[in-house]
Amino acid sequence: MTTTYRRLAALAIVSIALGPLTMPTAHADDPPGSAASAEPPPAIDPTAAGLMLPDGATLAAAKVLDIKQIVEEEGGQQRRQDTNVDVTFALQAEVLFPKDSAKLSPAATSRIAAIGAEVNRLGSGRVRVFGFTDNLGTYEHGLKLSKQRALAVQQVLARSLDPGTNFDIRGYSEDYPIADNGSEEGRKKNRRVEISFPRTTN
Repeated sequence: MTTTYRRLAALAIVSIALGPLTMPTAHADDPPGSAASAEPPPAIDPTAAGLMLPDGATLAAAKVLDIKQIVEEEGGQQRRQDTNVDVTFALQAEVLFPKDSAKLSPAATSRIAAIGAEVNRLGSGRVRVFGFTDNLGTYEHGLKLSKQRALAVQQVLARSLDPGTNFDIRGYSEDYPIADNGSEEGRKKNRRVEISFPRTTN
């Protein structure tokens, strides 16, 4: 059964007095979830009657927040997050690897190939493959294992992508958890490999 969670974000409006804004650019070494929005917010006349601001009210500082959609499948074994900027797939380590191993299971290849088809469909030439572990064991062991797992996934993914695709491969150990490490259910979600890519080439 597929469960869909939608987080809708509001678009804040900027006063001309603030001047044009420049948004930060996402870089390959940015941590997960930190991709910048593609466009600055529009400039709006703060005196426009259509805004219907009460006397003395002013516009808030501008922010552009992504509209984000998250879909979890198979009890969370695979998670897809879409924003207007990029797409991220998170695969739980248990569906890819034996325990404490970076050797891909036979079933993992078809999952990774399906993600490769989506990368090709959206025409992206840049792909990030990041590995993560839970907080059990040493941080250093987690760094090594998470990097090895990211490399293993990248090697399979590269078979279905254009030879000119640029990859960024990293292991983050227990950093950037997406669930509470205080329970096995949360740790299971944190043991993952994420594949992310822009929606279109830049």
